[in-house]
Amino acid sequence: MKGLEALAESMRPRQYTKNLLVFAALIFARRLSDPDAAIQSGLAFVFFCLLSSAVYLLNDILDAEEDRRHPDKCTRPIASGRLSPSTAALAALIFAAVGIAGSFWVSMGLGATAVAYVCLQLAYQLVFKYRVILDVFAIAGGFVLRAVAGAEAIDVVISEWLLICTLLLALFLGLAKRRGELTLLHDEAGAHRKTLERYSVPLLDQMISLVTASTLMSYCLYTISPRTVSELGSTRLMYTIPFVIYGLFRYLYLMHRHGQGGHPDKTLLTDKPLLLTVALYTLCAALIVYLAPNGV
Repeated sequence: MKGLEALAESMRPRQYTKNLLVFAALIFARRLSDPDAAIQSGLAFVFFCLLSSAVYLLNDILDAEEDRRHPDKCTRPIASGRLSPSTAALAALIFAAVGIAGSFWVSMGLGATAVAYVCLQLAYQLVFKYRVILDVFAIAGGFVLRAVAGAEAIDVVISEWLLICTLLLALFLGLAKRRGELTLLHDEAGAHRKTLERYSVPLLDQMISLVTASTLMSYCLYTISPRTVSELGSTRLMYTIPFVIYGLFRYLYLMHRHGQGGHPDKTLLTDKPLLLTVALYTLCAALIVYLAPNGV
């Protein structure tokens, strides 16, 4: 029983919130009331959760030694010895196989996206996480592929602006995570992750500022782009801009004043103002999209 609990912990179910991005296409394509599309999106979510867990298990196997020197990660099941690497490797293979096979069962496009996601994650584990800046881009790429997966699952064309916004928001969270790690570990940062030696807090702050501004501008342009206005029949989606601004500013506040940001999933799930902002944004966007005279 303890082994199963350790395995479940290593699967990181709290991180499954990242895979909610697969539902973006379902919502913005106005297919939420379509039972078949909803089921396909739900399956895509489940299979990407399995793929994510496979990646987390692989990460913990490869990083076990470094995790033992981290004040928080040293308690992870593999690093602490509560879960054997062989058991974790077997589970990772099973999750990856089921996730990829299931994705191809839903659609060829989703299957291809699942394979691309796994390949990117493998490349990150073996190469990109040792390369400054490219490590954050690889993480952001995983978010973009999640959004693409949602579109492939229901066979719709996703907006280029939505992909750009997803990429920039993921870069924002990735850079904030690196900043959180750097401020937590201080002089020991390089011992945990070599790339952290090449970053500095001032450099990351400049990058975060640039990405924050780019994210806001891109989302604003998306809401008033000719395609969006044509599909919605109005510029009403711009009414969601204040939620995006507040959400980003709130995250920056938590990062600078409360030392958060190193664990985006924890921050997003525990901060009530952020949770409320996400809920209000989702409700407002859904009302605007589904009350539109035309389909998206």
